[in-house]
Amino acid sequence: MLEIQHFKLFFLNLEFHYKTSYTHLHETLEDPPLLGIIELLMLSVGLAMDAFAVSLCKGLRMRRINWSQGTLIAFSFGLFQAGMPLIGWSLGRQFERFITPVDHWIAFILLFIIGAKMLYDSITEDPTCPVETVEHLDLKELLLLSIATSIDALAVGITLAFLNTDIILSISLIGIITFILSLLAVIIGNHFGNRLQSKAGILGGIVLILIGGKILLSHLGIIGF
Repeated sequence: MLEIQHFKLFFLNLEFHYKTSYTHLHETLEDPPLLGIIELLMLSVGLAMDAFAVSLCKGLRMRRINWSQGTLIAFSFGLFQAGMPLIGWSLGRQFERFITPVDHWIAFILLFIIGAKMLYDSITEDPTCPVETVEHLDLKELLLLSIATSIDALAVGITLAFLNTDIILSISLIGIITFILSLLAVIIGNHFGNRLQSKAGILGGIVLILIGGKILLSHLGIIGF
């Protein structure tokens, strides 16, 4: 009789684990991430364009390429570009349950506004940098520039809270890609000047608007990828 009870308990536990696993799998399949790895890479590149443009100016003002300064510039931009979305994500999570029914619209509107602003600034503002060379890196100026170029990333971080996206993967990609592109921009700016500066902003704005549109259309069922 005792052995029969043990068998019943064993099969009850097995059934419970099976149902739990199935429910978790079903919920996961019903709620896939709205940003895949390709979209995250595109988002990272789009957000990095402001830092890229500023880094071009920094490279232009170097008499010759200074690797320690270039690395510090890239690290600072990458750090703030990764940190700001984390802050935005934390804020967004506080209001997620209230905003979930319209999260796709919020993501689209925020990305559209950020992208449109980047486009407008790139088209209307004077893209030229100061041409005088500097020997030493102004750390206070670098800090202010790092904050200024990462404000958009703070707003994007809020949208990531609504998109079922791995935040660690997201901020890691954003930070790493910003670091790489900023260091590359310092090198390009030192050798070729700032001719790519306005084009970088235009590219970044277009990418962010396209990602916002993709999120909205996917949620509305108009596109399936």
